[in-house]
Amino acid sequence: MTRPLLLASASPRRRELLAQLGLQFTVAPVDIDESPWPGEAPVALVSRLSRAKAEAALGAADPQQWVLGADTVVALEQEILGKPGNGVAAAAMLRRLSGRGHTVYSGLYLARRDHSGHGRSVRTRVRMRAIEDAEITAYVATGEPLGKAGAYAIQGRAAAFVRCIAGSYSNVVGLPLFELEAMLRGLPDPPGRVGSGPWPRPTNAPAIAARGRSHEGMLRGA
Repeated sequence: MTRPLLLASASPRRRELLAQLGLQFTVAPVDIDESPWPGEAPVALVSRLSRAKAEAALGAADPQQWVLGADTVVALEQEILGKPGNGVAAAAMLRRLSGRGHTVYSGLYLARRDHSGHGRSVRTRVRMRAIEDAEITAYVATGEPLGKAGAYAIQGRAAAFVRCIAGSYSNVVGLPLFELEAMLRGLPDPPGRVGSGPWPRPTNAPAIAARGRSHEGMLRGA
C-alpha cells in the first residue's frame, strides 16, 4: 500500500512543483525559527532547516509515511539574503544582485517516524543582467519580491532580469525536482503517484552520480 508524501510547507510554489511530478501528497505547514546561526554557511543552513521542518511535521504523519522538508535561500558571496519584509529592503537586495552572479541553495530532507532519514543539498548559480532603478521600482511596486528569498521570483516578472543559470531551474523556484525524484526513486517504499503504477526502480545510479560530480564542478568554477 502506497501512502502520499507529506509536505512540511505552506509554500504554494512547492505544492505546484510537487504536482508537476504527479505525486500524491498532503500538506502540514510547520512554524520553526529560520534564522541562521552566527557564521552559518548557506548550505549548512538549508540542510539544518529542511531536516528541522520534516521532523517538526512527523507528528502529523502516519507511521510509514514519508515527510518532506525543504528550505531555499539566496546567497551573494556566501552572505545569506533573507526575505524582504518591505519594498525598501526588496529594492536594496535587487540593487545588490543587479549585474552580478549569486547562488541559490536548497536543502531536501525525507523523514519518517521510524527514524529513517535522507537528506541532500542542491546549488544553482544565477546571473542577473544590470537592472535599471526604474525597473526595480516598478518591480517592487508589483509586490512580487516581498516574502521571496533574494527579493525575486524567477517564475514571475523577474524572469526578465535573469541572464543565465547553471543548474536546476526548479531549485530557484523553490524545490529541485530532478534531485527530489532521484531521492524518492531510491526509497524502498516511495509515496504514491497520481494515475500511475509503481515507481520504476532506478537503473541509472552511476549516471546520476556522474552528473552530480560534473554539476558540482561547474558550480565551483562559476
